[in-house]
Parts: sequence; C-alpha cells; structure tokens
Amino acid sequence: MKKFIFSAIALAMAGTVLAQETVTEAIEVEETNIPSPGKSNWFISAGAGPQVFFGDHDRQRRFGERISPALDIAVGKWLTPGIGLRLMYSGLYAKGATQNGVFESGGHIKGKPWEGYWLNESKFDFMNLHLDLMFNFTNIFCGYNPSRIYSCIPYGGVGFAHIWNKPHNQSITANIGVLNTFHISKAFDINADIRGTAFNDHFDGATGDSKFEGLLSVTVGFTYKFAPRGWYNRKEVVKVYEKVYDNDAVNELRAQVDQLVQQNDRLKKENSTRKVVKVVGGDYLIYFPINVSTLSEADRAQLDLCAKAIKEAPAEAKFLIVGYADKATGSAAGNEILSRKRAESVRECLVNEFGVPLSRLDVSWKGGVGNMFYDDPALSRVVIITPKDK
Repeated sequence: MKKFIFSAIALAMAGTVLAQETVTEAIEVEETNIPSPGKSNWFISAGAGPQVFFGDHDRQRRFGERISPALDIAVGKWLTPGIGLRLMYSGLYAKGATQNGVFESGGHIKGKPWEGYWLNESKFDFMNLHLDLMFNFTNIFCGYNPSRIYSCIPYGGVGFAHIWNKPHNQSITANIGVLNTFHISKAFDINADIRGTAFNDHFDGATGDSKFEGLLSVTVGFTYKFAPRGWYNRKEVVKVYEKVYDNDAVNELRAQVDQLVQQNDRLKKENSTRKVVKVVGGDYLIYFPINVSTLSEADRAQLDLCAKAIKEAPAEAKFLIVGYADKATGSAAGNEILSRKRAESVRECLVNEFGVPLSRLDVSWKGGVGNMFYDDPALSRVVIITPKDK
C-alpha cells in the first residue's frame, strides 16, 4: 500500500501538464551458447613448405637431396569450439632412391651399390586426400576466446594416397600432426602445420623389411573463416513506445491518493497489530569447480529443494539468479561468458527438470569478481538464487 501511495503521490506532483513523448529504448538481448547453425564456422586453408619421404632405400641418399616441396589445400568446419573436421589435399612430389628402377628419375647414386646393384635417384608425383579430426586444446582447456592470438590444434585422420606416375601405386594413409594457428583478424589466421604420414611398404615401388613408409611435412599458410563465424550471437532490439499524460488521468490519480491517505490514517488510529507474512524462501548458493558451468547431481539435489520453495511462494514472487566467476583465474571476457553460462545452467535446470515457470526467474551475471566469502576465491565461483523483493 505504501509503495502504491508513494508512486501515486509522485505522479500527482507532476501537475496538470498535458504531455506526450516518444521514448526509444535499446535492449541488449542475452548471448546464447547454442552452437551456430550448420552453415557457420566453415573455413578453407592453404599452405606450402618442405617435405621429406622415408622409404626403403632413401637413407642411401643425402637428406638434403630428398627434400621436396609440399602443398596443402583444405576445407573444414568447427563443430564445437573444441572439435572440428577437415578434408585436405596434400602432396606434389617426393624424392628418394630406387633399386629396381621404379619411378627412376636420374642416374646412379655414387658409391651406393646394394647387393650388386646400383641405386638410382627416384621421383614420383603423388597426392594424399585425408579426413582429419581436430582438437583445439587451447579452447578445450582454457575456454573459448575468439580474440586469442595462438591456438594449439592436434589432429589425426585417415586418407587415400595415389601416385600419378606409372605403375600408379595407391595406399591407405594414417595422418597425425599439430596445427598451430595465429589469429590476425576475425576472418584470417596464419597456420604452421607439422604432419607425419604413414603409407604401405610398397608405395614407392620397392618392398623392404619395414612395415610402412613415411612422410614428414612442415607447411606454412593461412586460413579464411567464412561468415557467420563464432559461437555467441549478440543483437540489439530497439523498442519504441509512447507515454501519454492528460489532465483527466492526473486528477483521477489525485482522487485515489486522497482516498488512500485517508484510509491509511484510519488504520493507524485503529492501531492494528495484524501482520501479513510472505513466505518466499531464503537464498540458495550453487558452487562450481574452476572453469565449469555444468551441474553435478549434488547441485541438482540442492536445486530440487529450491524449486519446491519457489513453487510454495506466492505466485507473484519472482527470483533472481546471478552468476559469478573468480577474477583471479581466466580472462575478463572468459569470466563474463562463464558466469553467464553458470546462471543459465541453473535456470534451465529449475525450468526443464523441476517445472519452475520461466516467467518467475530472471537471470543476471557479474563476470569475474573478487573474493566474496572468507577471502577464498573458490567461493566466488557461484550462482546465488534470491527473491527479487529482498
């Protein structure tokens, strides 16, 4: 009653001014951590550098003579901030040594006879088409940050290799490597790709004692990331509405204020001792491990009790869910996202698992904060649920 009286008095004091105004209000819509649709986070990459083939007779030829150029061209997609797929063409040609004349490209290798036969220089044009599963360790272990300069991305995959020269040998390949990326803009990264590839033993035309042959390549290039890119969408909605005040409305409110003031005076005189008590529940705290926003079973048990208290509260009671992170760890941008994700995880659990109406819950987050309780940073990794009228 007092709140209504004060509000009405303030409006009545505005006088009998007749006014009309248009107000434009910018509302920032909450970010979501729902992955973008299938058309987003696609990329292409290209790179070039040296490569060295390891075959049955290649150790008989100088290492520097076996270095050949490598070319990488790839298209891929990040399925999550930490996991991606890439289809890559790599190859050009490789150089080595041959004892049986297959893929012979030059003369004898001086001073290198083998069981009565001279070894000859060899060269073959080839391609390796491989599908790689990539793991962005930097995002997985340090959290998603679109502005991070360096990312370490190990990968592994299988492929198919083909030699264009006759007799056109083929091989299933195993590929493993580390992709190092350096962020220079929203659309472009610089790459440094170190990769090892295994072929079957007769891929270079000679069969020896080893079970497989190998290729080591180091390429440097770039990646272009197609739009839309990233994992969090932000948009701004502009809401326009009109406020209209007129004399009749002001006079009517004045009359209501007079009636309420008289009624309030009467109640004071009666010295009423009657009290109205609202049971709206206490505060609930959910603590999280470092860099974690998912809920444990113990957290859900606590939220089950919280949901029961909310449902027993009056229908008009609303509750505020506030997420926090520890500013002593992680970046400010990462803590902003982490505190929001923690608050949203609690809201989704209350709504989806325990049936709390969404309209009764508001969500906020504070990002990284200092020590909130007992000078312990672990106690700042928390979500606090509190009645809004407290």
